Amino acid sequence: MAAWFLAVNNRDKNFTSAKMERRMAQIEESIERYLSAMDSADRNEPEVARLKKARLQDKIEALKQQMQQLQELESQMLASPDQQLSLTDPDARSMKCRDGGIVGYNVQTAVDAQHHLIVAHDVVTEGVDRDLLSTMAEQARTAMGLDELTAVADRGYFKGEEILLAQQDGVTAIVPKPLTSNSLAEGRFGKHDFIYMTKDDEYQCPAGQRLVRHYTNVERGLTLHTYWCTACPSCPKKAQCTTGHERRIRRWEHEAVLEEMQSQLDRQPEMMRVRRRTVEHPFGTIKCWMGWTHFLTKTLPRVRTEMSLHVLAYNLKRVMRILGIGETIRAMRA
Repeated sequence: MAAWFLAVNNRDKNFTSAKMERRMAQIEESIERYLSAMDSADRNEPEVARLKKARLQDKIEALKQQMQQLQELESQMLASPDQQLSLTDPDARSMKCRDGGIVGYNVQTAVDAQHHLIVAHDVVTEGVDRDLLSTMAEQARTAMGLDELTAVADRGYFKGEEILLAQQDGVTAIVPKPLTSNSLAEGRFGKHDFIYMTKDDEYQCPAGQRLVRHYTNVERGLTLHTYWCTACPSCPKKAQCTTGHERRIRRWEHEAVLEEMQSQLDRQPEMMRVRRRTVEHPFGTIKCWMGWTHFLTKTLPRVRTEMSLHVLAYNLKRVMRILGIGETIRAMRA
């Protein structure tokens, strides 16, 4: 589970290409407005015009200095690997979240579903979670001393390669697939309407035809097989299926791993409710303790240390609530 925590860095002191472009445009617009006002000032009495033009000239000079500072910051921003610059906390990053955007850190946790203890955590500067599933799941499995583990995560963690890596590490991942199909959005058959026939290595379409494998290629490191049927042009359901000459289905070489995962999720839909009530409470509790400012330290190493202390405090309180203070003290002394 991931949550975004505020850093000690005001949004006005964080720069991305889009923000920089907007601020420069605003300054240029203001300069043009003041220049226009200087032209109109000449229509006033000479003394009034002189004072007004002097004030406007001061504002224009201040804006030009701001523009020069932004240009210097822009060169620093473009030199950074992710083309982002934070002035107060250099490691803090602008991230999109449910409530809009923040400047902060992405905190990852793995929470035990039985006792609601945080068994693994990390703080990262990446704003997306797709590449973090296998790492966090393996940390949780190791921390719990298990040979096998079932990890439930939200749609933001869905990535075939990560799910495969987790499986290879002894972790059964359950992650719902994002609903991004253009066909479904436009009212046509989705990929799930095509049944894969494992024995024949073919797909059966909603019209009962078979899509056979025609070629294999590699894209972004993934080996993909492509299937289609020559009967598509004359099919009575073509309008419900595709706008092209024929409907093509692409299959990753490890697609069976994703199909098995989806099958488990279909059989256990309550797992997503378990996920929500397991991982969201610890985050809410810790954010409440931290207050509005969230992190008080700067740079990633210090922020990670600060988060570790919060996790330790949360787990200690949780254990004391489960075992009682006396038993917790005895267990710590043992």
